[in-house]
Amino acid sequence: MRPYVIINAAMSADGKISTPLRKQTKISGAEDFARMEKLRAESDAILVGIGTVRSDNPSLRLKNEALKEERREKNLPAEPARIVIDSRAEFPDDSDMFIKGSGKIIVAVSEAADKDRVAALSERVTVVVAGKTSVDLGLLLDKLGEMGIRQLMVEGGTSILWSFMSQRLFDEIRIYIGALIIGGKTSPTFADGEGFTKPEEFPRLTLKSAERFDDGILLIWQKREENSL
Repeated sequence: MRPYVIINAAMSADGKISTPLRKQTKISGAEDFARMEKLRAESDAILVGIGTVRSDNPSLRLKNEALKEERREKNLPAEPARIVIDSRAEFPDDSDMFIKGSGKIIVAVSEAADKDRVAALSERVTVVVAGKTSVDLGLLLDKLGEMGIRQLMVEGGTSILWSFMSQRLFDEIRIYIGALIIGGKTSPTFADGEGFTKPEEFPRLTLKSAERFDDGILLIWQKREENSL
């Protein structure tokens, strides 16, 4: 069984997730950060793309000790696994994931990745091969389900978010809209990518809830089934 996939992101009031320089930008406040931390703790794994690893060098660790203890009481690892989509096995040796946090590191690569690099990676992380020239997300989800991952939190970046949404490989979207405007024609948005050209191609959503956090709002959408109105 594939994991239940939750896409989580924050964007400005004008739909941007970072500046034109594509540097990580603080959009959420303390309340939303706490919500995100809780969602991480409730998930079996957190997923990002190699682009996010290169630009932001995230550790994807849990910082809240109480949440770690809650996981231990449920006989779970103190922190969720951390997954990186990395088709060519370019995961950096000095990643903060090796320094901070205790969650298992899983790197998803394609069959086209350099074999020596994959072998070297395998000595430090769990490598999952899924896809010929790039990571096949559907196949990866199948393999993650076989590994016991039941809830997967997808955090980005833009190309990863687009891939999951365009392939309809998600169950929920949780997006925080912050009270600021970033602007810029080249600033990345929540759904960068090729885009859809026909209305019948648009993934449809059902609004589950809307809740105020800090000076912004959290919207939770569920994917609407293709045959529903």
